[in-house]
Amino acid sequence: MTDNNQSDSAFVIGWPIKHSRSPLVHGYWLKYLKIQGTYEAVAVVPENIDIFIKLLPKSGFAGGNVTVPHKETVYRLIDHPDEIAQALGAVNTLWLENGEIHGTNTDGYGFCANLDDFAPKWREGKTATILGAGGASRAVIYALGKAGYTNIHIINRTILRAQAIADEFSPLLETSLSAHGWEEATALLADTDLLVNTTSIGMDEDIEFPLDLANLKPNAIVTDIVYTPLLTPLLKLAKRKNFKTVDGLGMLLHQAAPGFEKWFGTRPNITPALRQYILSDLNKKATVK
Repeated sequence: MTDNNQSDSAFVIGWPIKHSRSPLVHGYWLKYLKIQGTYEAVAVVPENIDIFIKLLPKSGFAGGNVTVPHKETVYRLIDHPDEIAQALGAVNTLWLENGEIHGTNTDGYGFCANLDDFAPKWREGKTATILGAGGASRAVIYALGKAGYTNIHIINRTILRAQAIADEFSPLLETSLSAHGWEEATALLADTDLLVNTTSIGMDEDIEFPLDLANLKPNAIVTDIVYTPLLTPLLKLAKRKNFKTVDGLGMLLHQAAPGFEKWFGTRPNITPALRQYILSDLNKKATVK
């Protein structure tokens, strides 16, 4: 626990919030580690988010997670966003120190830790191609730049959005950042060591992913931050062509660990048993649908 005035309880806020798997992940760790704490999902409509944050220091919570659509708004409301949060303009993890609210963004950490688990040679790469230019893309691009990637291609239907990220991050990273439209994607794959999908394309597992991987480097790694479905259309396509693939579930699990340590004082492990526990829930939900 970070603040002596706080109880062993944490939250995730969003709107809507019922889709969040964070209570399952943190609930698993609390039970496994035999910690007498709680973690709850709290639905907060956008017009009430400033009130929630203002009252947080006296709420009894040690801190919590922030999910869509509040990450950018909460960043602007807290007392002490760290360097990563400032670079991304968004937070997903909050904690209290001496009655003041601190915040960070662990999405990039979770992304990298997932690759470390399932494709550790990813750090040997130098060129990444990122599909998408939204909030998740920003976290991935910043993390890859910090991890030593020297070339990052950002592909987006609206090139101006990709260019805005490139322009914003260029002063912060020792990385060459370039913006491109989808029509350039195939040519860019020739020098790509790591291909990352951060778009929502592929949440429908029945579609064909709109990209031909014939030009992708033979030893490239392909990953998708989407974890429902676990085997996205991009990953299906990559597997058929014998590329190394990494699904998005590990990113969800790893990004959760730093917050848990802040609130409950113990760093939890990302185990196969935890992964299977969450997978079972995902499969159950898919069956119900």
